[in-house]
Amino acid sequence: MFFMVLGGAQAQNNLNTFLPMVDWQGNPYRSASGAPGAEYWQNKADYILTANLNDKTHELKGHVTITYTNNSPDALDFLWLQLGQNRFKKDARGAVNVALSGGRYTGDFDGGYKLSNIKVKTSGKSYAAKYVVSDTRMQIRLNESLKPKGGKITIDIDFQFKVPEYGMDRTGRLKTKNGIIYSMAQWYPRMCVYDDIRGWNTAPYLGAGEFYCEYGDYDVKLTVPYNHIVVASGELQNPKDVLTKEQIKRFDKAAKSDKTVAIISNKEINQPKTTRPKQSGTITWQFKMKNSRDVAWGSSTSFIWDAARINLPGGRKAMAQSVYPIESDGNSAWARSTEYTKKSIEHYSKMWFEYPYPVAVNVASNVGGMEYPGLSFCGWKATRGSLWGVTDHEFGHNWFPMIVGSNERLYPWMDEGFNTFINHYSTLAFNKGEYKSSALLGSSLLGGALRSPNAESIHTYPDIVKSSGSLGMTAYYKPAMGLYMLREAILGPERFDYAFRTYIKRWAYKHPTPIDFFNTIENAAGEELDWFWKKWFYTNETIDQGIKSVTYRKNDPKQGVIITIENKGGVVMPAILEIEEENGTKKIVNLSVEIWFKGNTFRYLHHSTGKIKRIQLDPQRVIYDVNTSNDIWTGK
Repeated sequence: MFFMVLGGAQAQNNLNTFLPMVDWQGNPYRSASGAPGAEYWQNKADYILTANLNDKTHELKGHVTITYTNNSPDALDFLWLQLGQNRFKKDARGAVNVALSGGRYTGDFDGGYKLSNIKVKTSGKSYAAKYVVSDTRMQIRLNESLKPKGGKITIDIDFQFKVPEYGMDRTGRLKTKNGIIYSMAQWYPRMCVYDDIRGWNTAPYLGAGEFYCEYGDYDVKLTVPYNHIVVASGELQNPKDVLTKEQIKRFDKAAKSDKTVAIISNKEINQPKTTRPKQSGTITWQFKMKNSRDVAWGSSTSFIWDAARINLPGGRKAMAQSVYPIESDGNSAWARSTEYTKKSIEHYSKMWFEYPYPVAVNVASNVGGMEYPGLSFCGWKATRGSLWGVTDHEFGHNWFPMIVGSNERLYPWMDEGFNTFINHYSTLAFNKGEYKSSALLGSSLLGGALRSPNAESIHTYPDIVKSSGSLGMTAYYKPAMGLYMLREAILGPERFDYAFRTYIKRWAYKHPTPIDFFNTIENAAGEELDWFWKKWFYTNETIDQGIKSVTYRKNDPKQGVIITIENKGGVVMPAILEIEEENGTKKIVNLSVEIWFKGNTFRYLHHSTGKIKRIQLDPQRVIYDVNTSNDIWTGK
């Protein structure tokens, strides 16, 4: 989608700032109001997955059957799939870029898929697929076009790969005292998204850019050594086959309990005789997940396993679960993980949109923090506030991008930034403010990053930003700061919350773009905000408001005081003044953004009753002003 951001020197009357970004008229697929259009369509991908984990060679062998439904108005001559594990080949495009620099997005380079028996079935005919593998993508060229508006095709693929020890902080294996923890993600060939914006979305998986997936139903069977415990996205289908009678009893108790219940205690780790119904060979765990964009799982002999009930606003129940090694146990560490998971899910469900999945599973891992529908991997060494923070953040991702399915490969701020924003309020709410400090409030570090001459705009693609630190600002903090100002300084909580909930509800299980978000907020809140989107999201300009002068009208305080404020930054914002008189009178004055229509200086006449003692701009610090030295005036 095309955006036009006006540049050039700022006119004296700020015309460029307040001109619309683009004249958007909408189309049958996407309304100008920001809602899905009357003819909005979205393709569907259903998966049947089987896999076998070998814990001696660390290899996974599997088979996937994908039923792909083409709901688009276009006949498709070819299909594209994502091959995430190919990122771990020595010659992968992403591997070449980080081979020397290191960092979070490094990983093993002896992996990648071995694919075989790739077949296609459509219109009752089955044939060996013609395909081309290009780095982390695969194109399947069809013998006949897949029909539009409901045409279906089935793809079968055998695959295998070696599980990387460290897979770019998203997948891997962790050696612990009682066995290896396998964190399994990006583990099967997945469909690329075909949408009304770009057609096929085939950007390669390089590292920083995450994922864009279609929604569908999953049936997953995982065969592992008999002494492994497996947790996964989705609901366990065969507890009697994989759990003892005592574990099933504990599981049922946890499903009814607001307190954490041990399913496997710290004294029962790796005790097959008491924790496994089978004593040799392999065992198969089956999980199902509906209307999801992905599935992930964890497997190990080393798991402590506990759980508790999640209470959802509509009356439905889900289950919070945690698995972790003995090294992570303790009341200051992972023994509170289920409590954190439960409270996080309950808060977001009440505040924004009800959690849709049957489980929320937290897996202690060498993956420092990574989210999947219904399951997260978090750092196994995390404790106290750091464990709350990473748990809350990763489960917050169930709303962005798992429920609201934006394109993370291009717009990470639409999931990382939105999630960082909602994390702020959940942290304030958790356990009466136990970990109430928040990076969004008054951080000089964030102000310094905004002022940096190397600052990049929010709209910078994740794999292009200069460093992982820059990605933290462009994708996480700056967009979250923008939403915080939108809620606390521009719209107010009531209008913002209604608009934000409207966005989530409209685009749940769909694929929004930035313009859909912008237009939804404007229409639901009733406020034209192009001046904000344009400057905060598409430039690296900053906010710098200041008090220039204070004079009495006719030199008499009772005739009123003229307060001259100025905007020295490129980003305009409403002005909030706290005015205190010597007689004790104190008043908050909110000046809307229109004060900057005519230029960057505004003279405000305040009807004072006596001498002014003190004036402060933004007394609650809800605006990210990079220079607060000129925000206070005193009568002295």
